[in-house]
Amino acid sequence: MAEKIIQIEALSFTYPDGHQALSEVSLTVERGESVAFIGPNGAGKSTLLLHLNGILRGKNGAVKVLGHPVGGDHLKLIRSKVGLVFQDPEDQLFSPTVFDDVAFGPLNMGCSAEEVRQRVARALQQVRVVGYEGRSPHHLSMGEKKRIAIATVLSMDPEVLVLDEPTSNLDPRGRWELIELLRGLPLTKLIATHDLEMVRGLCERTVLLDRGRVVADGPTLSILSDQALLAEHGLAPPIL
Repeated sequence: MAEKIIQIEALSFTYPDGHQALSEVSLTVERGESVAFIGPNGAGKSTLLLHLNGILRGKNGAVKVLGHPVGGDHLKLIRSKVGLVFQDPEDQLFSPTVFDDVAFGPLNMGCSAEEVRQRVARALQQVRVVGYEGRSPHHLSMGEKKRIAIATVLSMDPEVLVLDEPTSNLDPRGRWELIELLRGLPLTKLIATHDLEMVRGLCERTVLLDRGRVVADGPTLSILSDQALLAEHGLAPPIL
């Protein structure tokens, strides 16, 4: 029986300005799945992802990760197991060198100096930027910055990788290289995106959100081939 690694039940969330971003969202994600969250701007995709490691917390509903409620005594564990990669890599890169950025998480986890070096080396190898340790992240290309941002999460040895618009602002070559990189990572992956070509190439399951509600949840090819459904929610099918 497959393990339910994420469980969301009747989750609602309203921002302080009164905007209701999520309304009665319920879904589960099994270990090893790659799930895309698609929908128009303002659908609630990013808001939903920010609930998975406690950055946001809805007053109504429940979120569990690895069987633990998000919050309280479990929050530190959950944040080490759910790696969140923001849309803009500059939000995660703030140190003078790549090594320092990728080492930041393991150091805060209390890892020894040797284990930190091992984790950094492994993470950089996973994102295919071996030898970048001494470089300044702010002098890298956008594609390289995105890889380093992913490495800062991988160095903490997460079980779930959560990405918000990972292919935004990339040229076609960098975009497909990143898709291939993500495909090779043996983690549960949740991806919020407008890039439906990436969804088709990377995710076997797709959840369509609109106005804070789940309007469709099923096999990616089935949802992306339903042109009427996509059009109804402001989306166009991917180019074949």
